[in-house]
Amino acid sequence: MLKTKALRKILVATASLFIIMTIYLIPTTEKTINTNFEFEYITNLANSSIYLLDSNKHLVKTKILLDNDDLILDIKSVINNLTLNSNSKFSDKLQALIPLNTKLNEVRVEEDTVYLDFSKEFLTVKEELSSKLIESIVYSLTELDDINKVYISVNGTPLDSYPNTDKKLTLPLSRDIGINKEYCLTSLNDITKVVIYYNENIDNDLFYVPVTKYINDDKEKIDIIVEELTTSYIYEDNLQSILNENLVLTDKEIVDGVFILDFNDYLFDGDSKLKEEVLYTLSYSVFANYDINVINFKVNGESISNVKRSDLL
Repeated sequence: MLKTKALRKILVATASLFIIMTIYLIPTTEKTINTNFEFEYITNLANSSIYLLDSNKHLVKTKILLDNDDLILDIKSVINNLTLNSNSKFSDKLQALIPLNTKLNEVRVEEDTVYLDFSKEFLTVKEELSSKLIESIVYSLTELDDINKVYISVNGTPLDSYPNTDKKLTLPLSRDIGINKEYCLTSLNDITKVVIYYNENIDNDLFYVPVTKYINDDKEKIDIIVEELTTSYIYEDNLQSILNENLVLTDKEIVDGVFILDFNDYLFDGDSKLKEEVLYTLSYSVFANYDINVINFKVNGESISNVKRSDLL
């Protein structure tokens, strides 16, 4: 027995030494790549986003970590994060909107639609937050791969209107319902709907806030996006854009599903670098309005960065 234990210790020590020597002999770049892939394989972690209410009554894009290998479990995790409880891990300036004690009775997925059945507590949401509640659920769940529509019922009865209002809903719901809606209309004719992502600073962290604007403008949506994000006027004091007001979109085209956007030098900051926040603000806005999967950013005709929809959190 003692001999067996001693032999086992020797084998363990030898194996450990071999692993340590192997790690130190592998080049640094290989070490980093292998470690990252191994970590992702073992933990099976993935990032997604949900939309929570800020103190100014805007829904804010907020990242969460999903550790499931099953779509149904991911959906339940999203709903749990959207439900009011005393153990919120988010800033106290961000609020979940599904009422306290609401239970998810049933969840199932058919094709690209998720079916949710809630308990009666779901209907206790305040009237002024009713539309925000629905927008939060729809936009959060459609962040998940393969989910494009949401069907909501309460104790088996389909939800045919926003809770506690007379405003009708047509099930299933998609992102066509809009989010943080703003109406800037001078006429009921020739209405354009465009989604633009602004920035908001909350507790010294930068968040992204989508605003669905309804306007009378016949310009291309990308031109509207750039114009809105570079103007000195933004309709809400707490929202901002970090795009330079001198930024100009000089050319645009879609080739083989890639949206090529060519800007002047003001896409860069003062150090001739492209800020991640600028890239995210533009990319979120473009993907929200165009059915494309890749954006190619250029400056004066030179390719600077490619952004894939699937890689954008």
